[in-house]
Amino acid sequence: MTPEDALLRVIHCLDRSRASGFKTKAFVRALDVVRTTDRDELERRADAGTLDELDGIGASTGQVIADALAGREPAYLADIESASRIEVSDRARPYLDALRGDCHLHSTWSDGGAPIEQMAATAIALGHEYMVQTDHSARLTIAHGLNEERLAEQLDQIAEVNRQITEAGHDFRILAGMEVDILVDGALDLSDEMLARLDVVVASVHSKLRMERREMTERMVMAIASPHVDILGHCTGRMIGKRPPSDFDADYVFAACATYGTAVEINCRPERLDPPRDLLRLAVDHGCVFTIDTDAHATGQLEWQSLGCDRAAECEVPIDRVMNTKPVDELLAWTGAAA
Repeated sequence: MTPEDALLRVIHCLDRSRASGFKTKAFVRALDVVRTTDRDELERRADAGTLDELDGIGASTGQVIADALAGREPAYLADIESASRIEVSDRARPYLDALRGDCHLHSTWSDGGAPIEQMAATAIALGHEYMVQTDHSARLTIAHGLNEERLAEQLDQIAEVNRQITEAGHDFRILAGMEVDILVDGALDLSDEMLARLDVVVASVHSKLRMERREMTERMVMAIASPHVDILGHCTGRMIGKRPPSDFDADYVFAACATYGTAVEINCRPERLDPPRDLLRLAVDHGCVFTIDTDAHATGQLEWQSLGCDRAAECEVPIDRVMNTKPVDELLAWTGAAA
């Protein structure tokens, strides 16, 4: 294990465990230093005990680097690996085993913490067959959302990374997508021309979450009815313990999802777990289809799918109605994209 490998794995585990951003950033800074410092200098400093004299290296990060250089498993990594491990319940296991991919995740193109290549490498290691790259649209400026020009550039990069993945012998595919903002009037934050270029579109409400019930219902249904929208993302917008769910007519919204074939996302983020149990059961009763998505903003968060699987099992979501249990050709046939 190289120092870079060790630091990347520590960062992965810290993200998986929802550690403080400060702690994660310390290891990200150390990773940058390792990538820009000659290995001979790192080894000399490790031998002399002066790694922490490099700007960006502290006691903990320096010990991880020194252990890796010496061919030892870093003790810090072993501890965080064990402490952050996500246990999969017996009831969640059949769902997790059936999943073939993740339809909602972010990268450094918007507000994620890892580049597309790194997210893909982690998804491959987890046994996924595909992932859908869904960075934010331009309306969400706080998340550095993509305008149409940047999205076009990202589509080119996705094509190049897919080429590299194929050349490396992996049977894996990055699908082009976006988490598109649902605007106040129900319109989507992307032109029809660009939406048509995407394999999968997740539509989410991120603004004016306290809209009056009728207006919010109409806003959501307008988006659900769009032929471009495949998935309704984190439908209530809640943040557990911090922000209450939006108020809308769930019967009307889920009936629209069932009518238009738009999936209800089971969002796996621990602070969301959206929809809440009562609404998830209502969506099941309405005959909706679903996706179980991490909404990951870092590699470690790709392991959160089991949390959504547990919620799906608890609420008796039929596995055959979870669309990311389907192989990629069936998924794309459902979204209407070319295989």
